[in-house]
Formats: sequence, C-alpha cells, structure tokens
Amino acid sequence: MAFEAFLKTKQGFIFGLDEVLYPQKDYLLQVYYLFAEFMAYTEQLDSVAIIAFMQAEYLEHGPQAMFAKTAQRFNIDAKYQHNFDLLHENARLPLKLLLFKQVLAFMQEIVVERKQLFLLVVGNPAEQINKIKQLEWNGLEQYLKVYFTAEFEAKPAIGAVDFIISENQLNRDEILMIGHSKLDELCAVNAGVEYFSVTKLL
Repeated sequence: MAFEAFLKTKQGFIFGLDEVLYPQKDYLLQVYYLFAEFMAYTEQLDSVAIIAFMQAEYLEHGPQAMFAKTAQRFNIDAKYQHNFDLLHENARLPLKLLLFKQVLAFMQEIVVERKQLFLLVVGNPAEQINKIKQLEWNGLEQYLKVYFTAEFEAKPAIGAVDFIISENQLNRDEILMIGHSKLDELCAVNAGVEYFSVTKLL
C-alpha cells in the first residue's frame, strides 16, 4: 500500500481530522438533520423540506452561511442561530462517524509498528472534541495524542508541529504529516517535515 515505505523511516505520524480521518459531511449532515428536527418540534416547520434544502446546499456550496441561507428560505427567527451553533458543539449523532477504511488500516499499522500517532486538530476545540468522541476508533484512541492548533498560531504557522516534535523528543526527519489541503502541505513545508496527501490513500 501507499504508506508502507513510511513505516520503515518515520517514528511520528501527525494526522489532521476533517477530510483526513473521515468525511466531514458525515458529521455536518447529521447536525443539519438534528436542527431540522428541532425546528419541526419548536416551530412546526417541515423537517423533511429543511434537511433536503440543507443537504442540497451543502453538496453544492459547502457549509458556509448555512444557517443564514436556511433561515431565509424557511423564515426562521435569527434567535435560532444560537441553537444551530450549539448543535455543532454538543450534538449526539444518530450514527457513529467512521474512519476512512484506508486511513484506519494505516493507523493500525502505525500502532503495530510501535510508532507514535498524533492528531493535530484545526477549528473550534469544543466542536472538534465532539467529533472525536463520536468517531469509531476501533481501539486506536488509547494510542493517540491530540493537539489543537487553537492553542498555537493557525496553520500554516508551525508552532503546533514544533511543540509535538519537542514534547515527544523526535527529529523533523522522523515526522510525517498527513493532510488533505494546500494549507496542510504548506504547514509541513514550513516545519521542515515530510508531507503525505491523504488523497493518495483514498
């Protein structure tokens, strides 16, 4: 497989979260479903129509301004923005989030080889922790060290990567960063560590 060579030369593997470990839509579409159900309960709106609108909007344009667009379409009071935002942080999902199968295999091999496994998470820590709690880790969580870029400068700044390297007594040439975006790649370049795009696995 595409990752096997890295298992021989690297000691630490830094993974991103969204779109690296799992498809972000699996989280957001469930949040939208719960919000639609909430609006049906509180305002007697058509939950089926709301979730259909939000799903189509997400697939075409992404999550940007989702509440504003939905509120305009269904005449939803602005006060419900708070509930919408809160659901992102504390939603209890109907379905567990599943790791990409190829990424799960990679992480399992890292553990078998007794290498170090890190998660470097971008975004609102409360929301990201909620995702992490609802991922099906298949036992990997006990081997995982989690760091948040919110505690450092945002990517592509390298403070978080430097901290991981220092705290875990690693050398830069022993690190592999696994991401999915140009920003992830630029962060790795700035930090002087090797980069691997998750798209090569998927």
